[in-house]
Amino acid sequence: MEKLTKQEEEVMQAIWNAGENNVKAFLEYLPEPKPPYTTLASTVKNLEKKKFVTSRLIGNNYLYTPAIPEEEYKRRLIQGFAQDYFNNSYKEMVNFFIEEKKLNPKELAELVTMIERKK
Repeated sequence: MEKLTKQEEEVMQAIWNAGENNVKAFLEYLPEPKPPYTTLASTVKNLEKKKFVTSRLIGNNYLYTPAIPEEEYKRRLIQGFAQDYFNNSYKEMVNFFIEEKKLNPKELAELVTMIERKK
């Protein structure tokens, strides 16, 4: 899967939150400062070229729909991140967050509990 720019990711978040909709509706789901309509429309078209959204014409209006579910994008993004930065080792990735003090012992214990429940 092609990697998205920060701007494209923000727009995809808006599209996932809005569901099938038009460009104008996506503006409401974007944080301030909101981009100009034309910039947003251009970004949505780029997302369509990258096959992250599909479109259909209703009257004079294009409606855009996410082509990739948010969870699938997150899964692929994290898999790529682990592969690119941690030799595909999730253990090394978790250890990094522990060493950086981004995970405390209580949170780590919660993760262990979550893992054990999935077995």
